[in-house]
Amino acid sequence: MIRSLLLSLALVVPAQAAGPLAPAGAPAAAFPKPDRPVAEIVAPQWTAEAERDRDGEFDTVARAMRIAPGETVADIGAGSGYYVVRLSPKVGATGKVLAEDVTPTYLAALERRVKGMDNVTVVQGEPHDPRLPAHAVDAVVLVHMYHEITQPFGLLYNLAPAMRPGGRVGIVDADDIPSRHGTPPALLRCELSAAGYRETGFHPLKRGVYLAVFEAPAPENRPKPEAIRPCRDTATAR
Repeated sequence: MIRSLLLSLALVVPAQAAGPLAPAGAPAAAFPKPDRPVAEIVAPQWTAEAERDRDGEFDTVARAMRIAPGETVADIGAGSGYYVVRLSPKVGATGKVLAEDVTPTYLAALERRVKGMDNVTVVQGEPHDPRLPAHAVDAVVLVHMYHEITQPFGLLYNLAPAMRPGGRVGIVDADDIPSRHGTPPALLRCELSAAGYRETGFHPLKRGVYLAVFEAPAPENRPKPEAIRPCRDTATAR
């Protein structure tokens, strides 16, 4: 089912406490709805982890994203934690991983999986707001979930204040239409550009999947919510 979240839900107890839940950003109602289908959430992971390891997915993405020891990396829509448990040793003891999701059952399973990983914090966000701490994040990954975001413009707008200058945002998705659990690159570029993000790299992966990398705008350079326009001409582009 499409992700939904009551505003009264509290932050899930983190694997390692990192301070209080970040203040709420702009409300979902301030933004236009995407003029395209939004896919339903059907599983906490895209495909079997062993298969993804054989394809070298994580290593390719981490290299292209320049993930380095000591960085703070957020996995938005962390699901089963495939990226989280691989990011933890990648950033090392001096780095942090913020494992964010909006689905309570996924968050509970994440808590169990990352127990003992002292550099991982599990965060409960909202569909329009990841609720990440301000000016704290070097890089963000959104893996096989962008097409499931009910309010992408709100999420992108509210994500920007969490990013450090030059922060990188990597989106992994299938080159397909949203109703088939993908995002055409033309549509992705249009929506990210509408929210003020600048594309800095594009990397084809295996099995019809790609990684698109963007630089987040400085919070003061974000378009105002009322100025954002949905992307009407690219919703089914391939």
